[in-house]
Amino acid sequence: MKVAYFDCFHGAAGDMLLAALLDAGLDAAALQTALDELGLDGYTLTARRALSHGVMGTRLEIAVREDQPSRDWAQIRALIAAASLPAPAQTWAMGAFARLARVEAAIHGVPVEQVHFHEIGAVDSIVDTVGVCVGLALLGVERVYASPLPLGRGWVPTRHGPLPVPAPATLALLAEAGAPVLPAPPGSEGELVTPTAAALLAELAHFTQPSMIVRRVGYGLGQQEFPRLNGLRVWIGEAYPVSGEEPPARPTQPVPGALPAPPETLCELRCNLDDATGEGVAYAIERLLAAGALDAWATPLVMKKGRPALQLACLARPEQVADLASLMLRETPSLGVRWSPVERQAADRDWITAATPWGAVRVKRKLLDGVVAGLAPEYEDCATLARANNLPLAQVYAAALRAAEALEEDAG
Repeated sequence: MKVAYFDCFHGAAGDMLLAALLDAGLDAAALQTALDELGLDGYTLTARRALSHGVMGTRLEIAVREDQPSRDWAQIRALIAAASLPAPAQTWAMGAFARLARVEAAIHGVPVEQVHFHEIGAVDSIVDTVGVCVGLALLGVERVYASPLPLGRGWVPTRHGPLPVPAPATLALLAEAGAPVLPAPPGSEGELVTPTAAALLAELAHFTQPSMIVRRVGYGLGQQEFPRLNGLRVWIGEAYPVSGEEPPARPTQPVPGALPAPPETLCELRCNLDDATGEGVAYAIERLLAAGALDAWATPLVMKKGRPALQLACLARPEQVADLASLMLRETPSLGVRWSPVERQAADRDWITAATPWGAVRVKRKLLDGVVAGLAPEYEDCATLARANNLPLAQVYAAALRAAEALEEDAG
């Protein structure tokens, strides 16, 4: 699996995320071709190599003409939906903008369909958001990770007047995603994480550092100068399981008739809860998965004196146990977490992209001895399209499955 890790050592902005991808080898012409599908005009995108604090990177400038029309969320959604973008960039971009529109609606007390984006700022946000999603897709990235985010301090100017840093939308997005944050480094006055970057990372990223083989590194530089390097970097490479074996030199494809992968030793963490709400347990599961647990679940049980309860559990690699056990103790009323080693034999899997009438959906293929043994559309992709088009989830799921089965038949 190809992965990208955004190392946000001094915060993140949409233009910095996109600049880092360009610095890591994203083809600028291919990016512009994809962005042209949006039908936006009145802007120019310029990427320049620059030196800051002794480090070479890429700085991105988006020059926007003043006479841009006002756009609300419904118009921006239609703009993205109508564009022919590389899969699954359209789904990612729609999800990121939907998050931004949702929190803006809550902050300003208006219906989400009526959320307005500043005339010029809307173009910046659209280009940055769609550009990052397109860039990841063009680079073949399947999974995104991010570091904890350092937040700035002070005030940020807005059309509503000065607002505290982090901006309300940024803070709401990070809270919604359960993203880890860090205090502002000394001397870092101003906004270090923008709403656009927060929306992108909340939608795309798992906030943990992956085990990976690094192939490329790119630096995206910010527009302002600080006492330290104002930028972020992206590491791009392949993920590999930590099992005590040497990582492969390059990704391998399953070969028909090949021996199955050897079993791997994992750990199962558990705690019993008779005083937690269902919402609290669901949130704990969400946090465990965001922190890198391989799976997380809850099982009903009966405890002493006939008390109904739930057992919260997750599956993890041995080196994750301490962090995930601490998370379970923080997020639940439990006084203790148990764990034990378990053996797992995992099927190979990869991803294909299926085209539905409403957009692209990633579909996971289960592989046994190199033969497809199952297809599973990605829930988040289906849910995003269902929400954006006011459709039943089952309808989008079925369409994605049919499209994936057709692809398999054509390939066979």
